[in-house]
Amino acid sequence: MIQKFLYLEWKAFFRSASFATNLALKILMGFVAIYFILIFLALGVGAFYILKKMNLDPIVTVNQFLIYYVLMDLTIRLLLQKIPVMNIRPMLIFPIKKSTIVHFSLGKTVLSFFNLVHCFFLIPFCVVLIIEGYDVVSVMLWYTAIFSLLFSNNFLNILLSNKDNLFAIFLAIAAILGGLHYYGLFNITEFTAPFFNAIFNTYWAFAIPVLVLIVLYYITFQYFKKNLYLDAGLSNKHDVAKTEELTWLNQFGTIGTFLKNDIKLIKRNKRSKTTVGLSVMFLFYGFLFFTNGIEAYNNPIMHIFAGIFVSGGFLITFGQFVPSWDSAYYPLMMTQNIPYKGYLSSKWWLMVIATVVTTTIASFYLYFGWQVYLTIIVGAIYNIGVNSHLVLLGGAYTKTPIDLSSGKGAFGDKKAFNVKTMLISIPQLALPVLLYWLGSKFGNANIGLAIVAGAGVIGFAFKEKAFSLIEKIYKSEKYATIAAYKQKG
Repeated sequence: MIQKFLYLEWKAFFRSASFATNLALKILMGFVAIYFILIFLALGVGAFYILKKMNLDPIVTVNQFLIYYVLMDLTIRLLLQKIPVMNIRPMLIFPIKKSTIVHFSLGKTVLSFFNLVHCFFLIPFCVVLIIEGYDVVSVMLWYTAIFSLLFSNNFLNILLSNKDNLFAIFLAIAAILGGLHYYGLFNITEFTAPFFNAIFNTYWAFAIPVLVLIVLYYITFQYFKKNLYLDAGLSNKHDVAKTEELTWLNQFGTIGTFLKNDIKLIKRNKRSKTTVGLSVMFLFYGFLFFTNGIEAYNNPIMHIFAGIFVSGGFLITFGQFVPSWDSAYYPLMMTQNIPYKGYLSSKWWLMVIATVVTTTIASFYLYFGWQVYLTIIVGAIYNIGVNSHLVLLGGAYTKTPIDLSSGKGAFGDKKAFNVKTMLISIPQLALPVLLYWLGSKFGNANIGLAIVAGAGVIGFAFKEKAFSLIEKIYKSEKYATIAAYKQKG
């Protein structure tokens, strides 16, 4: 039966309506995977000798910070790791045991890149430990325990996948613990390091993470088996409807009507709430650049890059999926007498308002000086004048139906990847950096900022012409977009 499931997965991949996109994405992701694998390999081989050179005990030092490794692994999974389950509904009409379906679905998650990538750090590190004379049995038991903890994160991610805001909660926990540790107020490693050291120094402590993994797998298995019914776990959840008139928007006509729909969509759905949460996180992205916390980012030219992200978090995360936010009723909407220009203008105004609000909130960057905040303001001007048009233009080619009930995939979806959207995205970040570099090279930093702001003002001045062009493209892509949103596989 498992062999039959694998055969069906293979057929689903090759018969998919987005086969070419899937293949291109997998090739691209293959290069990304190789990049991270090489990084983990370098860390796995070099960590021992780097720590030795610093006069630190490698295994004790690694054990001390493993709690952060495990916490960040879970946090990244909650944000990025999709649950690769099969299409279960058609299987329920066949005489297939529910336990077989669940075991296969859970087994697919074990082969996730988020699990396998850790091998490229842990295995080389363990090999080096053995070569350097550490007890072989201790190393193997330690490896088994750590991998059990990471696989436990895999099943925790599955159990928590339908919970809201957990990514932000775990990220906040990790950040708070790290901050308290850095400033010497509270050191969680004093409580966790003895446990990880015990795993390495005893022959029995490794059993604790293994038992935790077994229990989590059993709980996950029972949870999905219990809910493997069309009228239970596989049915869509419906919240109690709440009426919100937002009548004050009526004065803006057609644009006001679309704005009301967008505001209600953002407030009522998991995916849109997750996107708003991510845009709030972008507010703090500048700390990596403006505090000189990372040496590679300590470059004035890269500050404009940070300014774009800090002021344009909502524009980037929300705008990239216009019109996909409306994919559930887009075919119906296209049968109505709705002007495209009014529809696009409402999205544009929503992004502009969010950019202005974000820039205002980002005024706390004044702590780092007027020049830093001026960079953020210039980034906002460029976002409003140029990037707002580019994300709308890219949306014409992003035919990705969105599941609003899911908080996963806030950074994108595989169908959103294509050459046109990739080319359109280049000016969003590369062009302002290039303009700033040219201004700084042949003048000074203020001239660089003036050129970037000037590009934003010019883009705003040609807004009507840009909208006319974008509207034509949306109309030409209309039927292809409708067809894409109707596809289920």
